[in-house]
Amino acid sequence: MKIIIISSLLGGFFSGFFKLGWEILLPPRTPIRNETNPPQYLLQQFGFSKEFTHSYFTFSNQRIQYISLIMHFCFSIFFSFVYVVSVNHAPVISVGQGTLYGFIIWIIFHLLIMPIMKTVPSISEQPLSEHFSELLGHIIWGFVIQICYIYVITIV
Repeated sequence: MKIIIISSLLGGFFSGFFKLGWEILLPPRTPIRNETNPPQYLLQQFGFSKEFTHSYFTFSNQRIQYISLIMHFCFSIFFSFVYVVSVNHAPVISVGQGTLYGFIIWIIFHLLIMPIMKTVPSISEQPLSEHFSELLGHIIWGFVIQICYIYVITIV
């Protein structure tokens, strides 16, 4: 259980940071579409106010919208946990060193759930740059989770 908890937290934390950096390098959405990003819009769909979802603190004279960051890291930690538990029960899930897992998560959320819920536009209405950024970001995100898992089982 110790390995599962530690590797899930590390995997979620580091993969979440990786994904944030990836989206700075290759932003998936235009600035206009990112004024309310998918985590913020999802919360609004569930009844949270725009004031809440756009809550921020200031650092270096820039607004840091912490609600979407909390959502981002909770998603990464939760799905890191799902990966680690799954790999412990069925090692075949680690095929591709976590990259297949990241690919599947991208399909489930960015091509199915979020478009169906109208949190993001339909697949055909999303620009190719968004698909490219999110696909590659999730593939490497899954790989980072696997690296953290391997690291933890090696040292614990």
